[in-house]
Amino acid sequence: MNMDEYQQLALRTAADRTKNNELFHLILGLVGETGEIAEKFKKLIRDRDSDESQIDKDDIKKELGDVLWYVAVLADYLEIGLDDIAKLNIEKLADRQQRGALSGSGDNR
Repeated sequence: MNMDEYQQLALRTAADRTKNNELFHLILGLVGETGEIAEKFKKLIRDRDSDESQIDKDDIKKELGDVLWYVAVLADYLEIGLDDIAKLNIEKLADRQQRGALSGSGDNR
């Protein structure tokens, strides 16, 4: 399955884009799901002494899937295909790598 195919399948379970405040729902959902991943790793640090062998990969996989769903639906709301996002991101990172600019900060390095 490619990214655009996933995006189309994800849209089958999305609310109608004309629903009141749907854009804000999608943004806050993405932030919330990302926060759930951070929370799981916070607990790994707090309760398990940062022991990476105790990461529940199946649980993280589910949470990453939720993040991916929100990215796909939000991108569609903005009329952007996931294939385009993925391609642009890889091109951006390859350019940074070629210029030795992977480290550092700022979007336009």
